[in-house]
Amino acid sequence: MISLQLSLPQGHGKNYIAAVEGAGARPVAGYCPAPDPNCDGLILCGGEDLDWTLFARENQGSQPPDLERDRAELALCRAFLAAGKPILGICRGIQLLNVALGGDLIQDLPPDIRLFHSREGQDLVHPVRCEADSFLHRLYGPLFPVNSSHHQAVGRLGEGLRAVAWSEGGVAEALELPGRPVLGVQFHPERMAFGRRRPDTVDGAPLFAYFLSLCRGGH
Repeated sequence: MISLQLSLPQGHGKNYIAAVEGAGARPVAGYCPAPDPNCDGLILCGGEDLDWTLFARENQGSQPPDLERDRAELALCRAFLAAGKPILGICRGIQLLNVALGGDLIQDLPPDIRLFHSREGQDLVHPVRCEADSFLHRLYGPLFPVNSSHHQAVGRLGEGLRAVAWSEGGVAEALELPGRPVLGVQFHPERMAFGRRRPDTVDGAPLFAYFLSLCRGGH
């Protein structure tokens, strides 16, 4: 059975664990875990903002970070990149992946764009358009609805990364690392799949199935 290391926010993570189990993999989950070389892939999960000093000179709307988690997840990301193993970043995870590869973040989306992406206590839903040759196009087609709950976003891309999907205001919704089994999404497929399947978005399960195929050597 495929084993996936999950780096979770403190006190949370049951949705990620349920999605991985629903997809037929074994989650090895924890808060601030050390890299587990026995795992076949890594999922970087959602949560709080990253420490702005990792990518910017000034705080321009970032909320207080979890410094211990930032350090642990950067080490995880770099270890799995060095090992050539698959990585999936979700929400905060796509942002951490971008920062780990030298990119930066939009620390606080402008109000006229943020209203499509974030509302206290609940997911919003908005459409995403994607490149024809991207993994999301293969799974969902050129235009599809997803959930959203974030006030930060990918800014300048990290080394080698390619943006392959966007939403309102040109916000990057997905990244690929061409030639490597590394990808990220800004939305939350774990809240759109299996027991959390919802009628107003696409099904998140195919994304987890695709990631498992990468972990089996499908790239």
